[in-house]
Amino acid sequence: MTIASRLIILLTFLVALMASIMPLPLSVDAFRPDWVLVVLLYWCLALPSRVNVISAWVLGFILDVLLGSTLGVHAGAMAIAVYIVAGNFQKIRNFSVWQQALIVGVLSALYHLIVFWLQRFLTDAVFLPSYLYPVFTTIILWPWAFLLLRKIRRNFRIK
Repeated sequence: MTIASRLIILLTFLVALMASIMPLPLSVDAFRPDWVLVVLLYWCLALPSRVNVISAWVLGFILDVLLGSTLGVHAGAMAIAVYIVAGNFQKIRNFSVWQQALIVGVLSALYHLIVFWLQRFLTDAVFLPSYLYPVFTTIILWPWAFLLLRKIRRNFRIK
């Protein structure tokens, strides 16, 4: 993998991290998609030997720092989600984009539940149904993000 390819992948992660911390109106903020998780899952499906659980852990740790949450909460949840995808990437690749969107939705729900369980264990977090609203926007986001990231991967010949 060339340095340019690595830089492009890192740039997509940087854009996802910025989208995750970008201020939004309170009425819309509850529906913020899991940008970092979507980009991570795409690259894990496209290049499982390059983007893996370690990448997920590092990005999750950076997200913990940016969001001001307990260190390791998002890192652990992302690592688990990416571990599941990395173990089944050949099967998931063969599904249509909409079927992949449903799988990404299940992984997003798992991600949010793990984050909640860890926060509940460490603090006194209370579960609200609105906590899972990002799952629906992540499902809607997946086909568009998939097509955009695939176009980037093909244009820059990232292998």
